[in-house]
Amino acid sequence: MDINPMILETIKNNNNTITTAQVIALGFTRSLLSKYVKAGLLERERQGVYTLSGAIHDDMYTLMLRSDKIIFSHDTALFLNGLSERTPFTHSVTIPSNTKLSNLLRDECVCYYIKPELHQVGAITRKTTLGNEVRCYNAERTICDLLRSRNRLDEETVIGAIKNYAASLDKNLNVLAVYATQFSVDKVLKRYMEVLL
Repeated sequence: MDINPMILETIKNNNNTITTAQVIALGFTRSLLSKYVKAGLLERERQGVYTLSGAIHDDMYTLMLRSDKIIFSHDTALFLNGLSERTPFTHSVTIPSNTKLSNLLRDECVCYYIKPELHQVGAITRKTTLGNEVRCYNAERTICDLLRSRNRLDEETVIGAIKNYAASLDKNLNVLAVYATQFSVDKVLKRYMEVLL
């Protein structure tokens, strides 16, 4: 048994990954994926996400494929923006407060909620260590998110992130000031900056 050429082309164009939705959009049934898995041609990485057998699994990328509302944030965005060298064990994502993730998906990540009108503020794409493009927040938005969630995070993470941001050549303090006001963390940011700088 071989993988259908149309499906194989989509997989190769998608960094060795395909979703159930993509297979259905190509006009095939989801049961075909099960046949490919049984034949050892594909591996099921997550619900609805499959990779070619033997391909390296990019957990950030396959997690993002599960929902178009997911944007990597907090410690995961720190890592993607080069402000932390620690790869998070569990990825942090932000979704609009009027959206729900499946229980299965929520169990796989740390989920933060934000008002829908603020969800896309600072959203960019970055490459994972395996070269796949994923949605995440820029450095300025990430600093604001860390300050907003500082009671849920360890103090070292927040302080380290602000120090690394301050030392970064790519920082944009004007954008940070605008975001800090937008997310109501301007006073907290000022306190941290005064102590650290």
